[in-house]
Amino acid sequence: MRQCVPWVLAALFVMIGSGCGYRLEGGGFINSDVTRVSVVMFENRSTESRAGISFTNELIREITAKTDTVVVAAGDTTRKISGTVHSITFSTISRSSSENVMERAVTAKVDVTLTGAGGNILWSVKNFSATESYRVSSISVNDEANKREAVELIAERMAERLVSQMTNDF
Repeated sequence: MRQCVPWVLAALFVMIGSGCGYRLEGGGFINSDVTRVSVVMFENRSTESRAGISFTNELIREITAKTDTVVVAAGDTTRKISGTVHSITFSTISRSSSENVMERAVTAKVDVTLTGAGGNILWSVKNFSATESYRVSSISVNDEANKREAVELIAERMAERLVSQMTNDF
Protein backbone atom coordinates (compact mmCIF):
# COMPACT_ATOMS: atom_id res chain seq x y z
CA MET A 1 0.00 0.00 0.00
CA ARG A 2 2.85 2.41 0.82
CA GLN A 3 4.25 1.93 -2.69
CA CYS A 4 0.97 3.20 -4.20
CA VAL A 5 0.93 6.46 -2.15
CA PRO A 6 3.54 8.30 -4.29
CA TRP A 7 1.69 7.34 -7.50
CA VAL A 8 -1.65 8.43 -6.10
CA LEU A 9 -0.17 11.75 -4.97
CA ALA A 10 1.46 12.29 -8.37
CA ALA A 11 -1.82 11.56 -10.19
CA LEU A 12 -3.68 13.90 -7.85
CA PHE A 13 -1.13 16.64 -8.44
CA VAL A 14 -1.45 16.26 -12.23
CA MET A 15 -5.25 16.42 -12.07
CA ILE A 16 -5.26 19.50 -9.83
CA GLY A 17 -2.49 21.22 -11.79
CA SER A 18 -4.19 20.71 -15.15
CA GLY A 19 -7.35 22.42 -13.96
CA CYS A 20 -5.78 25.54 -12.49
CA GLY A 21 -6.11 27.69 -15.64
CA TYR A 22 -2.39 28.29 -15.96
CA ARG A 23 -1.14 28.71 -19.51
CA LEU A 24 2.00 29.96 -21.19
CA GLU A 25 2.13 33.39 -22.82
CA GLY A 26 2.07 33.45 -26.62
CA GLY A 27 0.80 31.05 -29.19
CA GLY A 28 -2.52 31.23 -30.93
CA PHE A 29 -3.37 33.36 -33.92
CA ILE A 30 -3.28 37.16 -34.11
CA ASN A 31 -7.01 36.83 -34.85
CA SER A 32 -9.16 33.72 -34.84
CA ASP A 33 -9.65 34.11 -38.62
CA VAL A 34 -6.03 35.08 -39.40
CA THR A 35 -4.02 31.89 -39.70
CA ARG A 36 -1.91 33.31 -42.57
CA VAL A 37 -0.90 36.92 -43.12
CA SER A 38 1.40 38.88 -45.38
CA VAL A 39 3.38 41.78 -43.98
CA VAL A 40 3.86 44.64 -46.44
CA MET A 41 7.07 46.68 -46.23
CA PHE A 42 6.38 49.63 -43.93
CA GLU A 43 6.35 52.99 -45.68
CA ASN A 44 9.16 55.14 -44.31
CA ARG A 45 8.27 58.83 -43.96
CA SER A 46 11.04 59.44 -41.43
CA THR A 47 14.47 60.82 -42.17
CA GLU A 48 16.15 57.59 -41.02
CA SER A 49 17.12 55.33 -43.88
CA ARG A 50 16.15 51.68 -43.49
CA ALA A 51 13.57 52.44 -40.75
CA GLY A 52 10.77 50.85 -42.79
CA ILE A 53 12.85 47.71 -43.30
CA SER A 54 13.74 47.47 -39.59
CA PHE A 55 10.13 47.82 -38.40
CA THR A 56 8.84 45.35 -41.01
CA ASN A 57 11.49 42.72 -40.23
CA GLU A 58 10.96 42.96 -36.47
CA LEU A 59 7.19 42.62 -36.83
CA ILE A 60 7.62 39.52 -39.01
CA ARG A 61 10.09 38.06 -36.51
CA GLU A 62 7.73 38.69 -33.59
CA ILE A 63 4.66 37.22 -35.33
CA THR A 64 6.67 34.15 -36.30
CA ALA A 65 8.18 33.71 -32.82
CA LYS A 66 5.15 34.44 -30.64
CA THR A 67 2.07 33.31 -32.57
CA ASP A 68 0.82 30.42 -34.64
CA THR A 69 -0.01 32.77 -37.53
CA VAL A 70 2.10 31.99 -40.59
CA VAL A 71 3.69 34.91 -42.45
CA VAL A 72 3.40 34.37 -46.21
CA ALA A 73 4.19 36.22 -49.45
CA ALA A 74 1.83 39.05 -50.42
CA GLY A 75 -0.10 37.10 -53.08
CA ASP A 76 -0.73 34.06 -50.88
CA THR A 77 -3.44 35.54 -48.64
CA THR A 78 -6.11 38.21 -48.46
CA ARG A 79 -5.04 39.19 -44.96
CA LYS A 80 -2.22 41.72 -44.68
CA ILE A 81 -0.47 43.96 -42.20
CA SER A 82 0.79 47.30 -43.44
CA GLY A 83 2.35 50.22 -41.66
CA THR A 84 3.90 53.63 -41.90
CA VAL A 85 6.88 54.93 -39.94
CA HIS A 86 5.81 58.56 -39.58
CA SER A 87 8.72 59.92 -37.62
CA ILE A 88 11.90 59.13 -35.78
CA THR A 89 13.08 62.04 -33.69
CA PHE A 90 16.08 62.61 -31.47
CA SER A 91 16.34 64.71 -28.32
CA THR A 92 19.05 65.34 -25.75
CA ILE A 93 18.71 63.64 -22.37
CA SER A 94 21.96 64.62 -20.69
CA ARG A 95 25.06 66.73 -21.28
CA SER A 96 28.51 66.90 -19.74
CA SER A 97 28.72 70.56 -20.74
CA SER A 98 26.72 72.99 -22.84
CA GLU A 99 28.46 71.65 -25.94
CA ASN A 100 28.92 67.95 -25.18
CA VAL A 101 25.91 65.64 -25.36
CA MET A 102 26.24 62.40 -23.36
CA GLU A 103 22.89 60.71 -23.97
CA ARG A 104 20.05 61.11 -26.45
CA ALA A 105 16.53 59.75 -26.75
CA VAL A 106 15.13 58.45 -29.99
CA THR A 107 11.34 58.34 -30.42
CA ALA A 108 9.46 56.55 -33.21
CA LYS A 109 5.80 56.92 -34.25
CA VAL A 110 4.08 54.39 -36.51
CA ASP A 111 0.63 53.48 -37.80
CA VAL A 112 -0.21 49.79 -38.30
CA THR A 113 -3.26 48.22 -39.95
CA LEU A 114 -4.39 44.60 -40.27
CA THR A 115 -6.82 44.21 -43.15
CA GLY A 116 -8.93 41.29 -44.23
CA ALA A 117 -10.77 40.31 -47.38
CA GLY A 118 -11.96 43.27 -49.43
CA GLY A 119 -9.69 45.62 -47.47
CA ASN A 120 -11.86 45.51 -44.34
CA ILE A 121 -9.90 46.78 -41.34
CA LEU A 122 -9.68 44.04 -38.70
CA TRP A 123 -7.34 45.95 -36.35
CA SER A 124 -5.41 49.21 -36.44
CA VAL A 125 -3.46 51.61 -34.30
CA LYS A 126 -2.42 55.19 -35.06
CA ASN A 127 0.54 57.14 -33.66
CA PHE A 128 1.90 54.12 -31.81
CA SER A 129 5.13 55.33 -30.21
CA ALA A 130 8.16 54.22 -28.26
CA THR A 131 11.27 55.93 -26.93
CA GLU A 132 14.74 54.52 -26.37
CA SER A 133 17.90 56.16 -25.09
CA TYR A 134 21.45 55.71 -26.30
CA ARG A 135 24.89 56.95 -25.32
CA VAL A 136 26.50 59.48 -27.60
CA SER A 137 30.05 58.76 -28.68
CA SER A 138 32.61 61.44 -29.41
CA ILE A 139 33.62 59.39 -32.45
CA SER A 140 31.02 59.97 -35.16
CA VAL A 141 31.24 56.41 -36.56
CA ASN A 142 30.48 54.96 -33.13
CA ASP A 143 27.71 57.51 -32.60
CA GLU A 144 26.01 56.46 -35.85
CA ALA A 145 26.27 52.81 -34.79
CA ASN A 146 24.73 53.64 -31.39
CA LYS A 147 21.96 55.57 -33.11
CA ARG A 148 21.20 52.68 -35.51
CA GLU A 149 21.18 50.23 -32.59
CA ALA A 150 18.68 52.42 -30.73
CA VAL A 151 16.39 52.49 -33.79
CA GLU A 152 16.65 48.69 -34.10
CA LEU A 153 15.81 48.30 -30.41
CA ILE A 154 12.75 50.53 -30.78
CA ALA A 155 11.60 48.46 -33.76
CA GLU A 156 12.00 45.27 -31.71
CA ARG A 157 10.13 46.61 -28.67
CA MET A 158 7.35 48.11 -30.78
CA ALA A 159 6.89 44.79 -32.60
CA GLU A 160 6.56 43.00 -29.25
CA ARG A 161 3.93 45.47 -28.05
CA LEU A 162 2.07 45.48 -31.38
CA VAL A 163 1.76 41.69 -31.53
CA SER A 164 0.68 41.61 -27.89
CA GLN A 165 -2.02 44.20 -28.57
CA MET A 166 -3.18 42.43 -31.75
CA THR A 167 -3.61 39.13 -29.95
CA ASN A 168 -5.16 40.67 -26.83
CA ASP A 169 -7.68 42.82 -28.73
CA PHE A 170 -9.26 39.75 -30.22
